[in-house]
Amino acid sequence: MEKIVKPFSGYLMVLVAIALIPVAAFSIATGLKVLALLSIIGFILILPGFFTLQPNKAMVLILFGAYKGTVKANGFFWVNPFMTKNKISLRVRNFENKPLKVNDKIGNPVMVGTIVVWQVEDTFKATFEVEDYENFIHLQSDAAVRKMAGKYPYDDFEAEDAEITLRSGVEDVNHSLEAEISERLHHAGIKVIEARISHLAYASEIASAMLQRQQATAIVAARRKIVDGAVGMVEMALEDLKLKGIVDFEEEKKAAMVSNLMVVLCSDRAASPVLNVGTLNQ
Repeated sequence: MEKIVKPFSGYLMVLVAIALIPVAAFSIATGLKVLALLSIIGFILILPGFFTLQPNKAMVLILFGAYKGTVKANGFFWVNPFMTKNKISLRVRNFENKPLKVNDKIGNPVMVGTIVVWQVEDTFKATFEVEDYENFIHLQSDAAVRKMAGKYPYDDFEAEDAEITLRSGVEDVNHSLEAEISERLHHAGIKVIEARISHLAYASEIASAMLQRQQATAIVAARRKIVDGAVGMVEMALEDLKLKGIVDFEEEKKAAMVSNLMVVLCSDRAASPVLNVGTLNQ
């Protein structure tokens, strides 16, 4: 567990070190060799104990292999000179993973790039629980992306299916990614502030085929809308003709009219009109 400690003021120990200089000089001048030697040794030992900390920096203190605490206050300090001091940044940092080839829920290879915003929360875990916490973050983020991508399909080609996809369910997918990375990095004392997808595309080997499939799906959906609208317009036209008594169609003629109207309304080309100069029965 992380333990916060407050070391001695560096300014006070500077005064002590300065005071040892005239003591050593006086001892040498008066022949007090032992006192002079102790003063010199004390001055030399004091010097390695000084360190400074800027805001959002921390110093992990280790004495002969034992964790003694973490200093998080900023300023000028002094600690036991035999302590090993490891400085760790507490600032918010981010990195962007290059697009990684993974498989979505249905096995399609897709390229997913991510951005992770993080900071060190527990200096003890970051120092002692993992070998290299920055490398650990990158590796675990890649593993989290692979697992997250396997939960969702890239896209949903079935209109009636409301399943969340990587392309359409941005908020849900990013939340799932952030939760997955946070769980993995908790062991290293890392707090994940934000994780989101920065790049999403089919892998190059299937991109062309999937683009054609998307286009075909869009065309089918558009045609369905056109047909639905055409049926409504034909129905409305027949009802108006009947109610206003403009013309009374036989079933055969009504079917022919419906067929002609559907062709005109649903065709993707301009209709070529044919003028009837005879009677309705010709």
